[in-house]
Amino acid sequence: MESNFYEKDKLLVFKITNEIDDCSVQKIRGRADYEIERYMPKRVVFDFDSVTFMDSAGIGLIIGRYKFANMIGAKLEVTNLTQSVKKIFDMSGILKLIPVTDLTIDKRSTKV
Repeated sequence: MESNFYEKDKLLVFKITNEIDDCSVQKIRGRADYEIERYMPKRVVFDFDSVTFMDSAGIGLIIGRYKFANMIGAKLEVTNLTQSVKKIFDMSGILKLIPVTDLTIDKRSTKV
């Protein structure tokens, strides 16, 4: 997983670059929680562009980060959903809570 913090926009972006299953979720969760707590962003965006597989553990991951972001006053969003990820999110109803966004970033911001 790659993460970038954009100071100007108070935006933290997580680009997930692997499959999301029970094994990988623990690692992603730890890193995401650390980065969210470290930067205290106003927006947290999970980018699913490179995700080829996701099971129900991914839903738990996103719901948990949604709750954590809300606790610090941040909004959580998702972007670049692959067809398989979008299907899982649709079936779970997660998209009723978490908006899908187009990600536009000022590239002069700071990279994590």
